[in-house]
Amino acid sequence: MSKASYQKYKKTSVESASREKLLLMMYEGAIRYTKKAILAVENKDIAARGMNIGHAYDIVMELNNTLDHEIGGEVAVNLEQLYMFITDQLIKANIKPDKEKLENVLKILETLYDGWIQAVEKIKKESVR
Repeated sequence: MSKASYQKYKKTSVESASREKLLLMMYEGAIRYTKKAILAVENKDIAARGMNIGHAYDIVMELNNTLDHEIGGEVAVNLEQLYMFITDQLIKANIKPDKEKLENVLKILETLYDGWIQAVEKIKKESVR
């Protein structure tokens, strides 16, 4: 598949995805970029570290910006606190290469992702009834 074809496929898959799928895709992206940033720290690749941390940061900020505090209540408040912690850790890991901070971010993102997968599956099962 050519790069142009892949980009078109990717754009179409994002535009046609449900809200739940978009949420999961955002987490997948943040996780992927965090893993790449960890590799960049290991390889002492400053440019790749900055670029990948930047992408992960942007995704987490978007997740934070889309929180609905009226509907989400306490869950939204807790997620906001986690997202702020994550972005703080990403900034610190970008200023001073810190693999441990990135690994902690990765663990949090993966835990949240797993939780959202379970929530989405539960919603799907309940909507079938």
